[in-house]
Amino acid sequence: MASWLTIDAFLAGEGTLLDVRSPAEFAQGHIPGARNLPLFSDLERAEVGLTYKQQGSQAAVQAGLALVGPKLASLGDALLAHRHAGGAGPLRLQCWRGGMRSASVGWLAETLGLPVQLLEGGYKAYRRWVLGCFERPWPLLLLGGRTGTGKTDLLLELDRRGLAVVDLEGLAHHRGSSFGGLGLPPQPSNEHYENRLAAALLSCAGVSPIWLEAESAQVGRCRIPAGLWRQMQAAPVLEIRRPLEQRLSRLVAVYGVQDPEDLAEATRRIARRLGPLRTQEALSAIERRDWREACRWMLDYYDRCYDHELERQRRRPEPGAAHHSLDLHDWDEDRSATALQQHQLQLQGQARVNSEGVIEESA
Repeated sequence: MASWLTIDAFLAGEGTLLDVRSPAEFAQGHIPGARNLPLFSDLERAEVGLTYKQQGSQAAVQAGLALVGPKLASLGDALLAHRHAGGAGPLRLQCWRGGMRSASVGWLAETLGLPVQLLEGGYKAYRRWVLGCFERPWPLLLLGGRTGTGKTDLLLELDRRGLAVVDLEGLAHHRGSSFGGLGLPPQPSNEHYENRLAAALLSCAGVSPIWLEAESAQVGRCRIPAGLWRQMQAAPVLEIRRPLEQRLSRLVAVYGVQDPEDLAEATRRIARRLGPLRTQEALSAIERRDWREACRWMLDYYDRCYDHELERQRRRPEPGAAHHSLDLHDWDEDRSATALQQHQLQLQGQARVNSEGVIEESA
């Protein structure tokens, strides 16, 4: 007998998670880690929906049966394959509202003798859960710094050390500027970005602090959810600083390998903000393949933007939004991450540094 689970129990379960909605629905957004086993194609779903509107529920069910009947054997093969590949745990199935699609595929799985769990309320309930996640209080600590200071690399190093990190840019497939999408996969929909963020936050539940990059509200086309953004505005910020020449070297390493025309096009997109002089100088440097000079002109603009935003925050401080800074000189990620941990723990009064420079946490 298939069991219906609430969202928390469903997400905590083991076993392969199958989303039986159409491919277009799945592409728009899905539970991270789910696999798509569509009961209907996009065209078939539209056909059944039109039948429902024009002729009512019974006619729509009949139309659905006519479409699904010839697929039963192949759907059964797919269920068996997913069960075999997924190892322990029942198959977990969900559709849009926890209705006929998941119930129908659940019936087929049961007929084949496979254990099944279904999600009460379907993906719609999951989306309510996702949006609710961002309203929960989270112990955030933001990593700030000018462009080229290596914030993302540092967060990844902290993550490798087992600290709680949510990579806002990595989840969005974007570095957050006009050039941020170069060399990266296509961005997810905003809906799926929210899904990925909620899953990342859930993985950090019970841990403090949770490190995030001090981003603007928009990461490429993806927007940080309002509830999380409000908490970021009130969170403490640890700003890292590096010498200009090292920042340029880091930017050249990232963008010097990109297509020059893509770099030029990204520059033209912000020409009005750069101004005619910076735009022309940057484009000329790109044409000469002088990546360092091109980055230098870009930094002149982005540094002004960063300083303006920093000054705005200082004029209108949020409660709890303390601002601290740390010079990382030309240190590599390993040494920088150690210094960052020292600084964070000392701010929290949880550590001291011994004579060898090793972090010793307080009892």
